[in-house]
Amino acid sequence: FAGLAMGRDLKSHFLVTIVDAKEFFEYTPGVLRAYVKPKHLDALTFTLYPVIEYRMECKFIWGEVKELNGPERTATIKPIFSQATEVIDWDYCMVAAGCNFGVFHKWGESLWFPTIHEVARPEGSWPHIDERFLEGRRRHILEEYAAIQKLNDKSATILVVGAGFIGVEWITELEHFFPNLKLTIIDALPQCLGPLPERAAAYCSRYMQRKGIKEFYNLKYNAKDPEFYKGI
Repeated sequence: FAGLAMGRDLKSHFLVTIVDAKEFFEYTPGVLRAYVKPKHLDALTFTLYPVIEYRMECKFIWGEVKELNGPERTATIKPIFSQATEVIDWDYCMVAAGCNFGVFHKWGESLWFPTIHEVARPEGSWPHIDERFLEGRRRHILEEYAAIQKLNDKSATILVVGAGFIGVEWITELEHFFPNLKLTIIDALPQCLGPLPERAAAYCSRYMQRKGIKEFYNLKYNAKDPEFYKGI
């Protein structure tokens, strides 16, 4: 978001170059729907090159920034189809690399954002897929969709840990598209959607109850404790 916004706003005054390790933009807040309805990915993505080069009239480099040298004002970049790195110079550099969601993974890996960095991909959970390419991202989403479909076919039990915005959206998406799943959501807080007003959280909780989703609050996730699973 921020990188494209800065390019748009600065292009009339400066020569702007945008570097990205993947070839596409993905609207992250909507990606949960893609995992339960894969064709929705088309509504969330676009290829960066034509937008940046032709619509925005900026320069686009598809590659990974490996190093920034502040004193020399240079960036070392490894282009997507090259084994060697290249060095470009800049007068002012802005880093808009976003964030990673998987706080318990070495590289912050999660389903909600493609794994695109060279050092992270071999140590990820899906190293056979190259999500720097839009088709690679699509293949990953299709694989996850097929896995959920198998769980739905055998009426599996699913536990969603965390009843924040993403957790509640994810479990309700699963309920809507895979009605055979047995769904449970937990959170350490006393209610779902902690940052929201109590009435809004109560509304969402009533919705989940109507849909047969089990809720447990004031409960911390403890995968190694057999009593934890007995309690839910």
